Amino acid sequence: MTDAPCVLGVDSGGSGMRVALGGLDGAGGPPPVSSKEPVPTGERGIDAGHFTEQLVPMARELLERAGGGRVTAVAIGAAGMATLGDDLRAELPTALHQALGVRHIALAADAVTAYAGALGDRPGAVVAAGTGMIAIGTDLAAWHRADGWGHLLGDCGSGAWIGRAGLEAAMRAFDGRRHGSKALLARAEELFGPAQGLPGQLYPRTDRPAMLASFAPEVSRCAPDDPVAGAILRDAARHIAEAAAAVCPASGAVTESERPEVALTGGLFKMGDALLRPVRAELKGRLRHVRLVPAAGDPLDGAVRIAADLAADRLRLPLDPRMLTVHTEYDS
Repeated sequence: MTDAPCVLGVDSGGSGMRVALGGLDGAGGPPPVSSKEPVPTGERGIDAGHFTEQLVPMARELLERAGGGRVTAVAIGAAGMATLGDDLRAELPTALHQALGVRHIALAADAVTAYAGALGDRPGAVVAAGTGMIAIGTDLAAWHRADGWGHLLGDCGSGAWIGRAGLEAAMRAFDGRRHGSKALLARAEELFGPAQGLPGQLYPRTDRPAMLASFAPEVSRCAPDDPVAGAILRDAARHIAEAAAAVCPASGAVTESERPEVALTGGLFKMGDALLRPVRAELKGRLRHVRLVPAAGDPLDGAVRIAADLAADRLRLPLDPRMLTVHTEYDS
């Protein structure tokens, strides 16, 4: 068994929790472990007790697989941290110090770990899009966010937004109204059954965003041959670029050697060129002073990166009471 120092990265969201172990350089470690059980929320937000009960056994499993080790820093990226993280910030540092001996803990919104995974600690903007959509940017002095307000108030250009627009076009075709799409109507009925039954399937569900987003790939498949589907994706690209432009540092906000970068991350962009081509065109038109770069990694990679930077006292990403906080627990 080894007592070598290591770091832990955590990515927690609506689909469960993923945990990875890395060296002080952020590299190495056994394959990540995961749980499909989301952490519940209570009166104080994300439940710190349940979070600890899930995380500690997963961390110990990773340490056992690695042949031992001493966790010196943990970085946790959690969906809802900005608005629902009070319990985590109050309870988790002490709980992890007691359970694992950890002395340095970073608690971050999942958008921050997505940023760190995609761009590291370079200035710029990251658009994270899947069922929802949020843009986050920094000049390394402060964080800026746009959208991420959910499928009723925002998430414009997201999978849920594209799917809803596609289903609306299908219903327009079913009614015989203008701007309908017979191609999307055919795909909707193949997936969900007769069109008149769709509202009864959709409205009572608690996972409406996910159901709407499940139709987004159909919009993408129809886009090359269907002008209505193509227009939906172009509108989505415009929304995505507007969000990126709202958070990206201006050309004068950073030095020339740190020219802002923009990266795209998340499952939505796996739909391919039907969406990526108009997104890239919109970004180039709105943000001429930036470089478009591929995302280097995902939010779990970003959490490991933040933990390694914290352990080495080289964290450059800006601290913020809601977006990124650092906690230190000292031995008594």
